[in-house]
Amino acid sequence: MGFSIAGRPIGPDAPPFVIAEMSGNHNQSLERALQIVDAAAASGAHALKIQTYTADSMTLDIAQGEFAISDPTSLWNGRTLYELYQEAATPYDWHRPIFERCREKGLVCFSTPFDAAAVDFLESLGAPAYKIASFENVDLPLIAKAASTGKPLIVSTGMASVAEIDEAVRAARDAGCRDLVLLKCTSTYPATPQNTNITTIPHMRSLFGCEVGLSDHTMGTGVAVAAVALGATVVEKHFTLARADGGVDSTFSLEPAEMAALVTETRRAWEALGQVSYGPTAAEQKSLQFRRSLYVVADLPAGTRLSAENVRAIRPGSGLPPKFLGQVIGRAVARAVKRGTPVTWDLFA
Repeated sequence: MGFSIAGRPIGPDAPPFVIAEMSGNHNQSLERALQIVDAAAASGAHALKIQTYTADSMTLDIAQGEFAISDPTSLWNGRTLYELYQEAATPYDWHRPIFERCREKGLVCFSTPFDAAAVDFLESLGAPAYKIASFENVDLPLIAKAASTGKPLIVSTGMASVAEIDEAVRAARDAGCRDLVLLKCTSTYPATPQNTNITTIPHMRSLFGCEVGLSDHTMGTGVAVAAVALGATVVEKHFTLARADGGVDSTFSLEPAEMAALVTETRRAWEALGQVSYGPTAAEQKSLQFRRSLYVVADLPAGTRLSAENVRAIRPGSGLPPKFLGQVIGRAVARAVKRGTPVTWDLFA
């Protein structure tokens, strides 16, 4: 199932593909956006993702009813959808300099399009892949449009039922998508670990036969590390220079040191997966000497019978395993034996 995005391998045989999501953390500054690119590269992230939309392509400029957010628990309570998208949008004319800075820094750069025109625009920039956001995973025409480019497609599954994910996968496949990643996602901001249900990841892999990963809105790195242990091959996290700088997504975004830790720890988790293995590994062979084994613990004349007083299970491991203690007790040694001699069968020859 593995494939690559801009030369970066995606799949179980490669380290997790870590995506730093800029989203609206540029805080309306191209200079800050480019600083975020630099910080993502320095942290070791493999990709930087932005979002391609305008407020007008997302919603209507209406300040009442369902176009206004009225939820005391929301980070965006009291805002209208239109002004929120105005603030968070990455202007189209910023895309090229962001893409170019990413290439300079060795980062894969791609975006989340929110309409067909955005896909066409991103094609003109040579985008190597496309991401479908959770809120758009029921927009089958958008999925088909992105899939029709033949580029790898990453789809967040926040809120989607099995039937809705199946429709999205079928729409992508029917439009020509060969390389697909489904991301387990919880569409709350921030999300709690208790509400993340990453056990779904291996189930999703077997159900849909594609690569799987995590779009993670929890704080810290623990959930992402656990997801890799469950088979996630892609991890996406929102990223900012400093949460204290504010911004629409800052509250649930990682800072540079945290992103560096995420890259390191998810790779360690992947390296630790290995394969089903019992018995000493090659690296453990030298440690076998530190097992307990049977030793003579007193000087013995020839003909002395071994007893609990003159034989013990101690380290190192050059003698018989302790399981043979009952078989050697009571047997006479064939020759004189010095204290500290490992018990071996030839003592009784």
